[in-house]
Amino acid sequence: MRVFCGNANRPLAEEICRYLGIQLGDANTTRFSDGEFNYQINENVRGADVFIVQPTCPPVDSHVVELLIMLDAFRRSSAERITAVIPYFGYARKDRKDRPRVPISAKVMANIITTAGATRVLTMDLHAGQIQGFFDIPVDHLYAAPVLLDYFAKKKLENLVVVAPDAGGVERARAYAKRLDADLALADKRRDKERANTVEVMNIVGQVEGRPALIVDDMVDTAGSLTQVAQAIADKGATAVYACCTHAVLSGPALERIADSPIEELVVTNTIPHPNLALSRIRVLSVAGLLAEAIRSIHTATSVSRLFV
Repeated sequence: MRVFCGNANRPLAEEICRYLGIQLGDANTTRFSDGEFNYQINENVRGADVFIVQPTCPPVDSHVVELLIMLDAFRRSSAERITAVIPYFGYARKDRKDRPRVPISAKVMANIITTAGATRVLTMDLHAGQIQGFFDIPVDHLYAAPVLLDYFAKKKLENLVVVAPDAGGVERARAYAKRLDADLALADKRRDKERANTVEVMNIVGQVEGRPALIVDDMVDTAGSLTQVAQAIADKGATAVYACCTHAVLSGPALERIADSPIEELVVTNTIPHPNLALSRIRVLSVAGLLAEAIRSIHTATSVSRLFV
């Protein structure tokens, strides 16, 4: 078994290797002066079971190209199996034709990752679960829920209500509510299909007055939707507003919006690196252990489903 990484999230790859008790694979991950990715594997991987840790996080296009080049390098170096470990799967928001003349970008990603040489994919909390079916190779889809649930269970928030930020997130929020023995509420919002990252919260369906509320989502990008939902919950009389998500993209005005919002604490994971995150109300939990156990199970051909909630 060999674990390698690109430049997307080296700290996570190193933490995974420490958990597994192995050394991170030796490779050149520099760039030429014009910005092209310069990759070379510095050890023999012929017949090896290779895992490449590379979330396709911002800058997305650069990290996607790094992943493709690494996959090709291992394929040409005769690795026996190549698993692309993609904790954050970029381009997942375009999983269907929701408007005329638009691409299905997630399908394009699945095609090029497979063509480049991946024989298996390990990912976490896909924005749309059906993306698993876009691949013609095995996909192991993990959830960060065990890590996030454990954190909030220890807080022992009494009379808690879990809030789904939209209709698409109800299933995820219901699972959290069940594990936390909490009630469920839903934010009724309208998304502007003509402008990305633009929504309007219309109403909160459910009882949040006089109770702490936990917003559960898979990702936070510009935080516009998240903070609008949080404000609507606060306006409905919630005593405290918490939020959690797996993927902290935090682009554009996200940090400023979170700082100005009624959110007391936003809990995220390290699928996307934020080495200079300076906002005290954001707490980052590690999913390295989950990913490492999944890698071990894939390598030893044992059950990965034991890691699900």
